Amino acid sequence: MNLHGNHTGDNVQQTVEEVKVKCVVWDLDHTLWEGILLEDKQVGLREGVLEVIKRLDERGILLSIASRNDASQAMLKLKELGIHSYFLYPQISWEPKSESVKRIAALININPNTIAFIDDQPFERDEVRYSLPEVRCIAAEDISSILDRPDMNPRFITEDSRMRRSLYKNDIERKEDEERFSGTIEEFLATLDLDFSLYPASEGDLQRAEELTVRTHQLNATGYTYSYQELDEFRQSDRHRLWVAELEDKYGTYGKIGLALVECSEDIWTLKLLLMSCRVMSRGVGSVMLNFVMREARKAGCKLRAEFVENPWNRMMYVTYKFAGFQEIGENGNTVLLEHDLSAIQPFPDYIKMKTSKE
Repeated sequence: MNLHGNHTGDNVQQTVEEVKVKCVVWDLDHTLWEGILLEDKQVGLREGVLEVIKRLDERGILLSIASRNDASQAMLKLKELGIHSYFLYPQISWEPKSESVKRIAALININPNTIAFIDDQPFERDEVRYSLPEVRCIAAEDISSILDRPDMNPRFITEDSRMRRSLYKNDIERKEDEERFSGTIEEFLATLDLDFSLYPASEGDLQRAEELTVRTHQLNATGYTYSYQELDEFRQSDRHRLWVAELEDKYGTYGKIGLALVECSEDIWTLKLLLMSCRVMSRGVGSVMLNFVMREARKAGCKLRAEFVENPWNRMMYVTYKFAGFQEIGENGNTVLLEHDLSAIQPFPDYIKMKTSKE
């Protein structure tokens, strides 16, 4: 059994070819539709585009827009065409498209290396490529082959994949309400009616569990990825604990948003993996998951250790461990080993209702 999954020594970053696309950003004129909107109000969708949009959406790949255009006219046309609801955070202005792509990445909270940008103009693609070399730039003439690209074909299409656009739309509503809220973050969280479930993974959870390890980079303590088969072995192993986390609030479900994998010996538990979706970064979920594992280890009469492998995006996870009281006890290559004596465990936040079973 490979405890580190697809961990590759000192290099835990996936190559561009291996990293799946999370968001496709579209230009409008001569790309999403035929013609130039400011010259012809009757422009129609490019042949085959609607099928591509629908298929990408079904696969859980998000869609957005970066267009140098008149925003009000462009949005009216998208609504007229019946496709405006597919696009998150459309950026329609006269600024450089690289700035629009950067803003989309920030608003969705994804790494630019998971974005593909489609435009008919070589100049525009080069401008984005120069400022954001990690973004995949695709010519509009190649739209017909997009659905066959390996980086746009997830291994599994899960329930969370199919719901991804609606999950993000719920997040937009949450963020808007949070910005209008005048109290503290804890007071706002108390208004959300948060229900947090953390339970042993079942076979039906494994596709989403694999997807989480592949898609999650910022809030992944080790960056390890695991296949369905490896996760199934852990699930059935007496020497491991594999937990899945779900979150709901008054706006709806966040879906399955977290994963914890522990290797158990007679007197030591070691957290091999602690991760959660970036969409729940501000909900304190990481600390709650860690708190739960700490309690389980103490009940088992074991010490609790945790592995941390730093990458360019996951420093927040190290902060989570340190804030919870973990101390460094050693290093093995690029892996930092931490330990908690479990003498003092923080209580669960009052604003979260905990459930530790799937029912």
